[in-house]
This record gives sequence, C-alpha cells and structure tokens, in this order.
Amino acid sequence: MQVHRHWQGLPEAARGASVAMGNFDGLHLGHQAVIAEARGHAPLGVVTFEPHPREFFRPDAPPFRLMNAEARANRLAKLGVDHLYELPFDATLAGLTPDAFVEQVLVNGLGVAHVVVGSDFCFGKGRKGTVATLKSLATRHGFGITVAEMVRHGPDEISSTAIRAALAEGRPRDAAAMLGHWHRIDGEVIHGEKRGRELGYPTANMSVAGLHLPKLGVYATRVDVLTGPQAGSYLGASSLGVRPMFGENAPNLETFLLDFKGDLYGQHLSVALVDYLRPEMKFDGLPALLVQMAADVEQARRILSAP
Repeated sequence: MQVHRHWQGLPEAARGASVAMGNFDGLHLGHQAVIAEARGHAPLGVVTFEPHPREFFRPDAPPFRLMNAEARANRLAKLGVDHLYELPFDATLAGLTPDAFVEQVLVNGLGVAHVVVGSDFCFGKGRKGTVATLKSLATRHGFGITVAEMVRHGPDEISSTAIRAALAEGRPRDAAAMLGHWHRIDGEVIHGEKRGRELGYPTANMSVAGLHLPKLGVYATRVDVLTGPQAGSYLGASSLGVRPMFGENAPNLETFLLDFKGDLYGQHLSVALVDYLRPEMKFDGLPALLVQMAADVEQARRILSAP
C-alpha cells in the first residue's frame, strides 16, 4: 500500500483511484462496507484525515480515538487498499468550502474515478457539505458516487461510539463483533522502568497517548511483532493502566509475550485485546504481586489456547 500525505503533486500512478472517504476511526464493519463498495471501480483508495478533524477543532478534549494513524494504516493494508491518502487536516483544509474541496482535492488533486461515503458523511467548511451536495458535485465534475448504507449489529447501528463504550466497560469481545477484528493498540516499544524484567516478567511498553482508553486492567492479548528479526505472532498478557503498586499516574500498555525471549526495544507491535481478566490492583507486597502475575499469565494462556 502506498501512503500519500497530501493531495497536491501526486504522481500520475497515484491518481484516478476509486476512493472510500471518511475518518474511519476503528475501521469497524460499517467502515469496511464503505471500502468494499469502492472496490472494483478502479485502483482502491482511502481518503482520510490526520489529525482527526475533532482533534483539530477541539485539541483540549479528552482522547477519543480508537486507532492512531499507524494502526489505521496497518489495518487498511490488510484490507487490500492500494492507496491511502492521509490528508493533513489543518486550517487550509478546514477552510475549504464543499465546492472547493471537491474541485481542489478530489478532482484536481486526486483525480478520483469514483467516491464512496457513508450515508451520514459531511464535509467542507462548517460541515456544510452533505451527501446530496456530493452527489451534485460528482455529476458536475464527472466522477462516480456511491452512498453506502449503515451496517447494523443486532438492532443497533454500528458506530465508533458504541465500540468505545464496549471497550470502556471491559467488553473487548463485544467491541470485536462490531469491529470485525480485535481492537488493537499499535506502536513502538519504548523503554520503561524495567521492573517487569527484574520480577521475571519482561514486558514490552507502549504509549497509549491520544487514544480512547479501554477499561484499565489486565487482558489476554494476541501480539503481532511487526518489525525486526523476531517478527511474528505471539500470545500475551497485557496490563493497561497506571501501575498503582508503584505510584505511577500516566497510563501505558505493558505486554508480557508468552514463550518469548529477546529484545523488542524500538520495534513496532500490534497488541489485540482479546479478553478482560481483572481490574488493576494494589498489592501488599511483591510476593503477592508475583503470585497474581503468574495466575494472570496462566489464565491468558488457557483463554488464548482454547479452540
């Protein structure tokens, strides 16, 4: 998959795609339906925005994103997308009227052959552009347009809001049913306090800054090591939280990879939350902590090894 971070100056080979357009936070089943509608008209492209427009307009709002840009790109590559147009959402883009956005970005910039959006899609300055606006502009400029219907999960429409709620309540399997895949946290392994190594449970530490936090606690996880000589898939037990035993207050994700030996610093991981095991706890001392860590690892192994 080729990633393009502007709509200007694209090589001719990157123009003329059939694109699905939206924020695609989480890439849930509804988003996947939009992307599927774009497949087959031309090379498959996805038009999205970085940062998320809500982050641009409300920079002080609590983190809400289900995916960072790296996780979104990894998932889109798995979906077979040829071109990812990750447009910089800044004052210039935010200030374009619907007409100007279509003419400058979609037509002159990307040269789109076909555009697919969800039925609730809005665009342009002040979100004044609607699906009806886009249909009219598509006719004027000569590209195809498809509006994908909302996808339902039981009686309810699938939404990023519902997925955030499931994760916040410690229900990763319910979130996965709406996502169509496990909820994953992707990123680089960073240096921590190395306490896990000293306790016999070395962990890969990852930042969760800027992301919506699932319920804090311990999870059974599936881990893809994406880079480095030990790239591959592993089982894991992960702690998401602030480490109350040691008086920390900035949450991060610490993952112990089962049956793994090696150094992962600087490598990129994708950690899938499979099952919620227990909430964060503060123990009376290290012996009690070690007993619980051993129990967590064995419980994670049982869950992840089940057919």
